[in-house]
Amino acid sequence: MALFNEENTIEQMVLDTLSSGVSEGIVAEEFSNYAGKLKGWRFMPAESLGRQYSDVFVESMVRDALIRLNPDIQTQPERADEVIYRLRTIPLSVQSEGLVRANEMFAEWLRGEKSMPFGDKGEHTQVRLIDFEEHGNNDYVVTNQWVYPVKEGARRFDIVLLVNGIPLVIGEAKTPVRPSVTWVDAASDIHNGYEQSVPQMFVPNIFSFATEGKCYRYGSIRMPIDIWGPWHDGEKRSEGSLTDVKRSICSMIRPDIVLDILQNFTLFATDKKHRRIKILCRYQQYEAANLMVDRVVRGYPKKGLIWHFQGSGKSLLMVFAAQKLRMHSRLANPTVLIVVDRIDLDTQITATFNAADIPNMAKAANRQELQSLLATDIRKIIITTIHKFAEAGGCLNDRSNIIVMVDEAHRTQEGDLGRKMREALPNAFLFGLTGTPINKRERNTFWAFGADEDDHGYMSRYSFQESIRDKATLPLHFEAVDVKLHIDRKAIDEAYSLMTDQLNDEDRDELTKRAAKIAVLIKVPERVTAICRHIVKHFQEKVEPNGFKAQVVTFDRECCVLYKKALDELIGSEASAIVMHTQGGKSDEYAQWKLSRDEEERLLDRFRDQSDPLKFLIVTSKLLTGFDAPILQTMYLDKPMKDHSLLQAICRTNRVYPGKTHGLIVDYLGIFDDVASALDFDEKAVLKVITNLDELKKVLPVSMAKCLAFFPDADRTLGGYEGLIAAQNCLPDNTTRDKFAAEFSVLSRLWEALSPDPCLRLYEADYKWLAQVYESVKPPSGNGKLLWHALGAKTIELVHENVHLETLRDDLETLVLDAEILERILQSKEPGKKTKEIEIKLITRIRKHKDNPVFIALGERLEKLKEQNEAGLLHSIEFLKALLTLAKEVVQAEQQVDPVDEQSKVKAALTELFAEVKSGNTPVVVERIVADIDEIVRMVRFPGWQNTLKGERDVQKALRRVIYVKYQLKDQELFDKAYGYIRQYY
Repeated sequence: MALFNEENTIEQMVLDTLSSGVSEGIVAEEFSNYAGKLKGWRFMPAESLGRQYSDVFVESMVRDALIRLNPDIQTQPERADEVIYRLRTIPLSVQSEGLVRANEMFAEWLRGEKSMPFGDKGEHTQVRLIDFEEHGNNDYVVTNQWVYPVKEGARRFDIVLLVNGIPLVIGEAKTPVRPSVTWVDAASDIHNGYEQSVPQMFVPNIFSFATEGKCYRYGSIRMPIDIWGPWHDGEKRSEGSLTDVKRSICSMIRPDIVLDILQNFTLFATDKKHRRIKILCRYQQYEAANLMVDRVVRGYPKKGLIWHFQGSGKSLLMVFAAQKLRMHSRLANPTVLIVVDRIDLDTQITATFNAADIPNMAKAANRQELQSLLATDIRKIIITTIHKFAEAGGCLNDRSNIIVMVDEAHRTQEGDLGRKMREALPNAFLFGLTGTPINKRERNTFWAFGADEDDHGYMSRYSFQESIRDKATLPLHFEAVDVKLHIDRKAIDEAYSLMTDQLNDEDRDELTKRAAKIAVLIKVPERVTAICRHIVKHFQEKVEPNGFKAQVVTFDRECCVLYKKALDELIGSEASAIVMHTQGGKSDEYAQWKLSRDEEERLLDRFRDQSDPLKFLIVTSKLLTGFDAPILQTMYLDKPMKDHSLLQAICRTNRVYPGKTHGLIVDYLGIFDDVASALDFDEKAVLKVITNLDELKKVLPVSMAKCLAFFPDADRTLGGYEGLIAAQNCLPDNTTRDKFAAEFSVLSRLWEALSPDPCLRLYEADYKWLAQVYESVKPPSGNGKLLWHALGAKTIELVHENVHLETLRDDLETLVLDAEILERILQSKEPGKKTKEIEIKLITRIRKHKDNPVFIALGERLEKLKEQNEAGLLHSIEFLKALLTLAKEVVQAEQQVDPVDEQSKVKAALTELFAEVKSGNTPVVVERIVADIDEIVRMVRFPGWQNTLKGERDVQKALRRVIYVKYQLKDQELFDKAYGYIRQYY
């Protein structure tokens, strides 16, 4: 019978696909398109590459390429050694420079941006490591089981792709036939393992990929695993099989694509915390940018419409496209014009270009500057707003290699301003980008940007579902607040007809005075107070505990001030800030709220900072488009909006952020009472993006029932290890455990989304029980990180609160050291029960040291033993003996753990906790608080205190004396967290 494993399935499939185009035995029509394109990679066994194990690249191949591609080196081949010497120093600098900076330095060499004094008179000439013009001049090699840095005990890389001897792509494969192992495990090996332990190997790296034969994901160095992306090409975008993975590999890991990503679709940028980061394109950005470039190079058609859903990276798409257009050898130094319709979008896009250090960029600050730049034929990337074309007055430049990218193409570009832009640049290429589906009524956008050659009028589409499926954005949930706070629907409809996108804020304010009915209703003091109280309560219960922030969207500028005043009274002035358009003159009643650009940017940076006390931004029209703050999860919406304005606004909340599962809209006006009419777009799929929490409440009991169905005979009232063993016996093998994990993952996401809604009370006891069983059967080695993911904050809190339900007698040491124990167990009436008890205790003990490599290895051994027992390869007596041997090693390993380390862990954890919450009321010397807690707790605790009511009571009393009495910190959450640390470590 054939056996499947990592080496003979996924790893071999990748090697066959890359080295021959189509794997032998898998001849599918859909891969015929790739067969010709994949010829280029040739397989060579790692041992035959002729490299020292400590070498990052194959120096003989690098030398050959330098001589082949550089005439100045060809005449004096010894010059190749000078270049190789320079290249060798970059991996050596990784400890001092950091991996990202070292990678950036090496990328400059790979792209041909470095020079050496090899000219006739010692002048510097370009050094080429890769030929980007004639790809056939490069040597492409794929190998596997690449060992670095020594032969024995070294890191072993599954798949390595080399161009001219330099390892540019690294792949990690996992078995496709074990359900608890996923691509996340493979990516984790790269991100948390190899990049940390042997960063030198990743200094030349363009990207790495991970797969278990079901999903394919890729990422750049130090990119968090949760934003590694898929790669698709064409219409087929399914996942889940070897065929799907093969399709992704065929379409991405081609020599021409790899080199294109290196040259044109890789950015090094500085983030808000002044850290250097590496950014790679996602597949939809690569596809759309290259479609633009192809049209410009071909010269026809001279326009195209790109619809990529809000938050999926249009700003970076424009950066990649502009970068490639400017560098393209056949475009004769073109001018690229980025046109936006609002100052805030201008600021955002300019910031994106600046952060990525894009060269030859100019900003047209006023109409005169724009006209001057175009009239004098400047060949740069110019960023401007549509309004600066207002006084263009005819043709400014009739060159055909001017490429215009119009952001948010569905809005003001198609009035007089759009016409004037076209008159000013009659022969330019025009590409429109939008993040909102084009309404059927807005056919002028299709006319203006859609080419006849494109299906449905779009050159490139990246839909709602694709964006969410790829985790480029998050789904949106909404809560409609109790109807007593709703405004009469007729009044809303009246406001809809009056409030149009073309109005500026002053005109809108004037209009609201005439629309007195809704304005008066919305601003009733009782209503404002009630809504602000609801906002604060909702935020403190559902948003703040998870570390997120919020936006309050009000009816007009007067409402901004009213809500600010009400919120200040409830939670203090530091917690919120107004951001709105103001003139700032004497006649402007809102002058005191005016912010300069720098002041506004500093304020928004504070909002993005999780530790800053600023929690709410109060707005009416600003920051509803273009504003990017991933920490923003919740929008409190009290303003009538519709169509693309509504969708753009609510999508401020859909950006990916650690621990964030969805964006949340709290609706006070009943805007979502009829979602279909509010969002009447040509794509009905929009409805799937927005989830009504009422629907989630209906799904919860169904999901709960699916989880409980795994335990038909378990007595959920039985505590202690007997109850836990009974529950675990209902999950007898890996397959069943993984099915349970998958169902519980769904349930936990539902719980997080609804928590702390009162509807959960009915299910709380069952959920606590399931959460603890889930934790108890989780692999101690940490394998299978996709199914056995980190639980949400609310679930962890429940587990911690009720951890005593899992408490076991801690007599493991006595058990394993007793010489007669085995005989006693064998004579027992229920030896299997005792075996299960030992297994549970082992898992508990190993987990206490989950970051210690010794215990990680012990956990992996325990997993293998369990697998062998389940497969029938290990009989019950042998399994028991093996468990007892392992238990003895666990005890011995625990005796080697330095107790000082354990004590320092709690001190470090407590110090971090108090530093996090430090404010004007917290003493300056955090260490003093921690020392006091440490001293007083050690006085009252005793071995096993966590398992007795008296012990818990005494320690809590001692902790209160320090936090509440001595330091006057009246913060229940702080107390609970501190007690949690003490319970774990003392």
